[in-house]
This record gives sequence, C-alpha cells and structure tokens, in this order.
Amino acid sequence: MGTVLLEVRNLHAAVAGVEILKGVNLTVRAGEVHAIMGPNGSGKSTFSKLLAGHPAYTVTGGEVLYQGENLLALAAEERSRAGVFLAFQYPVEIPGVSNASFLRLAYNTVQKQRGGEELDPLEFDDLVREKLKLVEMEASFLERSVNEGFSGGEKKRNEILQMALLEPVLAVLDETDSGLDIDALRIVAGGVNKLLNPGNAVILVTHYQRLLNYITPHFVHVMEDGRIVKTGGKELALELEARGYDWVREEQAAGQLA
Repeated sequence: MGTVLLEVRNLHAAVAGVEILKGVNLTVRAGEVHAIMGPNGSGKSTFSKLLAGHPAYTVTGGEVLYQGENLLALAAEERSRAGVFLAFQYPVEIPGVSNASFLRLAYNTVQKQRGGEELDPLEFDDLVREKLKLVEMEASFLERSVNEGFSGGEKKRNEILQMALLEPVLAVLDETDSGLDIDALRIVAGGVNKLLNPGNAVILVTHYQRLLNYITPHFVHVMEDGRIVKTGGKELALELEARGYDWVREEQAAGQLA
C-alpha cells in the first residue's frame, strides 16, 4: 500500500452557521483514485472546497492530516504550494490576465516552494506547449485572458492543464465532468489519467458514473447528509447508476434499525 497522503477524521463543517459536513472519515494513499458520489446537497462540493481552504466554510470539529501535518492550519495558498490542487466545478474568469502569465506565475510559485528551477517566459513557453498536447488545446489559448470566453469544456481542459503544470500531490476534481460533452469528457479524463502516478492521488467528486468509464477509481464512496455512508469498488458506481441513491438510504435505515 502507498503512503497515506490524506487522513480525514470525523470532520464537521458549516457554512453561514448551517452544518453541512457531519462526520466525514476518509483515508487516501499515494497511487489511489477515490470517487465521491452522492445526491445534490449531500456535502460533496463543500468537502472538496474545504480541503482547498475556501474561506466560506468553517470547520467545527474533527481533523484533516495531509502528509502527516495539520492541513487545516494552512491558508489556501499554503495548501496549494504544498501540493493540494482543486479543479473547480465552475472555473472563474480573470479578464485582463493572460493565460500564459497566470500559468507561469502559478508554476514558478510552486517551483520556488519545492526548491525547483523557475522559468523565464521563453523557457516556460516550451514547457506549456508540451503540456497543451495532454488536453488537446491550441497554443492560441495561452494569449487569451484566463477562461474568458472559453466554453465549458475549454475551461475544464484549462484546469487540467494547470494540474499538469503544477504536478500536485493531491488533486481534488470537483465535478469536472459537469456540463461536458463526450469529446470534452474523453479529453479531460485522458489528461487526468496521464498525470496519475504512484506518488500522487486524485479525489473525483461527481454525480455521474460516466466519468468513471474513463477514469477507473480504486474506491467509490457515497456521501449522504454530510457523511460517507457507503464505500465500495468501481462496481458500486454502476449500481448507483442503475438503482439511484434511494437504496443506499434504505440500506442505512435498515442497518440503524437492526
């Protein structure tokens, strides 16, 4: 088994005073892909944003260890520099900032943290053009403002391009498949697959099994009412697709009555 990268213990969290996470437990090891599925409002996106350090969410109990250290003690930018990456469900647009400048700044910031070599614009151009091939993007996207005027699929591919450049230890993909057509889904998933290695891990937050046709998870977790209530292998996702989430609720209710 790989090294434990993330250890979530009895995590409780609230937003605007409303409790959303009600005792999440999860262990993620290097080399693993974990899919978190569940109905709307179950807490999936809250969990992903909280891991990245979104300021709207308040931890009210439990702990999160990342590579053995207290992740919750780090600001969002510190988590990013330490190798935690979040691909947004709705990537933001940044008018007036070129994609190339944004990506080079992010890359050099992480390189500085890791003691690596920072790249000047020409050196970075060579690197990013190579990474563009992973997500089948044209070089013209580098000169456009970040995500401005991008289609939904282009925004998601740009997120995976960031992931390719930053080489995170733990990548959290928050409904990256949302709104993608089949071609865009194939490209995004293919990029993720090429970036997986024995030293990193991925958490996929998704509503639908279709993403898991392209990225095979080691574990599938069902989140319901702020908790992970069921865990299984990739076959669990197929069962959810066929039967919906009601049977999980019924199973949980029967277990509580037993």
